[in-house]
Amino acid sequence: MHAVDSKPIAFELCAKEGFRAAAPATKPQIMEPIMKLEVITPEEYVGPVIGDLNRRRGLPKGQETRMGGAVAIQAEVPLSEMFGYVTQLRTLTSGRASSTMEFSHFAPPPESVSKAVIEASKAGKG
Repeated sequence: MHAVDSKPIAFELCAKEGFRAAAPATKPQIMEPIMKLEVITPEEYVGPVIGDLNRRRGLPKGQETRMGGAVAIQAEVPLSEMFGYVTQLRTLTSGRASSTMEFSHFAPPPESVSKAVIEASKAGKG
């Protein structure tokens, strides 16, 4: 670097070209946030709730019976599939279920989801 001859744009372009050259060698992978979900529902709605979680690419982890005929269902579900979930849960259970959700970890999505994200990104640039 030289105070007279060096320009900030030259360093930015150099960093950009260096990244473009190095990134493919690292085999980058798209990751998605996975949420830890707990749904407390009356026993008669367990089937529809688990079916909805499966449709959302959820992975049920367990169930435990609670007092009053309720069942707590634990699952891991991608965050991208959880939009509108509370409304759907209320519809499935006639408003009798509740849920809590917190971040768990990141994981690679299925190949079809990765391809869709890449195609959408390429379409946005052109």
